[in-house]
Amino acid sequence: MVKEKIIEVPNPPLSTPSLDNIELCYSYAIARGEMGVLTFEPYKSMILPFWAFRTVIIAQKSAQVLWEIFISFCERGDFVGSDMTRKFIQMGMTRAKRYANHKGGRKYGNDGNVLAKWTDDDVDGKRKEKEEASEIFKEYWRRCQNHEKYLELKEEWKEGKKKHDRANS
Repeated sequence: MVKEKIIEVPNPPLSTPSLDNIELCYSYAIARGEMGVLTFEPYKSMILPFWAFRTVIIAQKSAQVLWEIFISFCERGDFVGSDMTRKFIQMGMTRAKRYANHKGGRKYGNDGNVLAKWTDDDVDGKRKEKEEASEIFKEYWRRCQNHEKYLELKEEWKEGKKKHDRANS
């Protein structure tokens, strides 16, 4: 039997390093999709332990906890933290979908060629489970994308980054 990952909302809430460090704050890049999610420290290391999608139950708990983290960052005015959390939620959606589409989750082989997709012989239900996990994250990702405070913080951050970049060029 596979040991289930225990995922709980962090208490106390995760720290907000970009609020205390302007250089860290504006070195961040929104980028496309989930780009940078696995490289931007210290947020990557803070949020990564809460991200998982192996089963539907784990995906539901992970997405719910990540949503709580997202809200916590938004409430404290940390755009970088909220956007990084959004990226983890988006990555849950895309990675689970990749596992639903490609057995073993690998899209490309060692030779660089695209690997075959699943056939319809999903006898153990793994493909269906990953599709469900992807949909769970997708619902939370949409919430993030439309969250009013997040959108406000995003606009404020963009303006601040412009001013910061002008002042430092």
